[in-house]
Amino acid sequence: MPRDTTRDTKPTSDTAADRGVFRLLQDGDFDVAAAETRRILRRTAEMLRGSNLNVRPLTPGDTPLGTFDVPPGHEERERYWVNAPFAYVVVTFDTNATAHHYHVVEPDLDEFEASLLERVRTDIRDPLLYKRDVDPTSEETLTNELASLLEQYGLDFGMNSFHTLLYYLRRDFHGYGPLDPLMHDPNIEDISCDGYNLPLFVYHDDYTDIVTNVSFESEELDNFVIRLAQRSGQHISVGDPVLGTTLPNGARAELALGEEVTPRGSAFTVRMYAEEPFTPIDLVEYGTFSIEQMAYLWLCIEHNKSLIFAGGTASGKTTSMNAVSMFVPPRSKVLSIEDTRELALYHDNWLSSVTRERIHEGTDITMYDLLRSALRHRPEYIIVGEVRGEEAVTLFQAMNTGHTTFSTMHADSIETVINRLENEPINVPRAMVQSLDLLCVQTLTRHDGERVRRSQTIGEIGDIDQRTGELDYSAAFSWDPMDDTFTQSDSSLLDEIQRENGWSRTEVRRELRQREQFLRYLLDKGVSDFRRFTALINEYYADADDVMARVEADENLADVGVGN
Repeated sequence: MPRDTTRDTKPTSDTAADRGVFRLLQDGDFDVAAAETRRILRRTAEMLRGSNLNVRPLTPGDTPLGTFDVPPGHEERERYWVNAPFAYVVVTFDTNATAHHYHVVEPDLDEFEASLLERVRTDIRDPLLYKRDVDPTSEETLTNELASLLEQYGLDFGMNSFHTLLYYLRRDFHGYGPLDPLMHDPNIEDISCDGYNLPLFVYHDDYTDIVTNVSFESEELDNFVIRLAQRSGQHISVGDPVLGTTLPNGARAELALGEEVTPRGSAFTVRMYAEEPFTPIDLVEYGTFSIEQMAYLWLCIEHNKSLIFAGGTASGKTTSMNAVSMFVPPRSKVLSIEDTRELALYHDNWLSSVTRERIHEGTDITMYDLLRSALRHRPEYIIVGEVRGEEAVTLFQAMNTGHTTFSTMHADSIETVINRLENEPINVPRAMVQSLDLLCVQTLTRHDGERVRRSQTIGEIGDIDQRTGELDYSAAFSWDPMDDTFTQSDSSLLDEIQRENGWSRTEVRRELRQREQFLRYLLDKGVSDFRRFTALINEYYADADDVMARVEADENLADVGVGN
């Protein structure tokens, strides 16, 4: 990205006069020299006549509107756009501190432009709020109102300066203020603010935890946290200073206001999610699961086996649960229950429900309340965002009465999951725990110097051992971290599916191999869009033989160099 900083940011007429007029408009300062007074009077007359600003689109080019100089002692590692041609990121390495730094670069503002921006922010609010014939949230409205204001001021701006002002207005009114470039970076998973005047940290796909050049002063941070709550339709106050919520873009936010709960000041953590959910093909491509594991999970889900995804923070539990939910047969009734909206299913017969905390009137609606209500909707599949309390007993009761359930839990092994389920505060009786069929334990770890997510174990829950009274379980798949491979073992759950369907051993193996072949075909074809993936899975359910015939025909054509 070239660093040519040529800009047409000044008004086309006398700059000193413009600045004098703006001071006059801003604070009424008439104590100026006589020569400057004459220039002000001339510019005032021009302002009374107004100006005619010809707004033209700003075409993204090679020259950014913001400039950046690598700090002394730093080496530049990478730079990339997050909102071209306005905002970009530069990652540097501090050779003295041996740490990476994440620099947000936005359009430059000189002193005059910064003062003008503050005035425009104030003057543009009323037209956006009170005009009845315009949409205050539209880009066109914001552009027209800014152009109108500048014409009233009598300023004939160059397009770089105009679009710089427009960028900051759009960022602050419609976006997330100083956080907006970070929210646009697809490489970021988490954004953390720990208090007043402290630099934000982000979790970057390539550099893990990295400090940024973004920070908030005390009043600015308090207002920002309140605004995040309001944008998500929630309330936060000094009396009720902690809030977990979902932002309009789907990101999950944990907010704290003031210094009572967080002594260093207001704080927040934003957990980013992909705009489109990951599919099983994505997870195979990233190495989280193997084709064989996905075919196994598909067969189990199709035959109504309940499962829990367990793992530590950021191990990918919810992502994996959302992905394998795409294997749910079409038209089956699915009901999801969450305290913070994270699931995104592409399923025709899906009823989504979210808990509610009482604000001014009414009562809280808890996971337990929603789960009891869900059973009256006669769902075939119930998806619970996370089990952590009394709702778990109802969930396991649903399993015992023939409902297929998926959920997540914080735990790092099969033993830990069982221990948490059987003890405070969940307290599911052991006789009910055995109604769970599958446990998928995931881990966030490092392999070959890279951070990776892996399905550590897929375990099958058995019966209670009559001799010891303990709950039996076995591993159907295990991950070997030495060579990053998955090992498959004998499966009692497949034997159970075989018995339920009256299949022979050959038939159950054929079903697995057929699904493996189909998923490998989708992987080879790069089918990762969740809509297309779900549509193809539905086609398979409609007529598996026809779909597999087409797959084999296409593969045969490819073998002789005719196919895609």
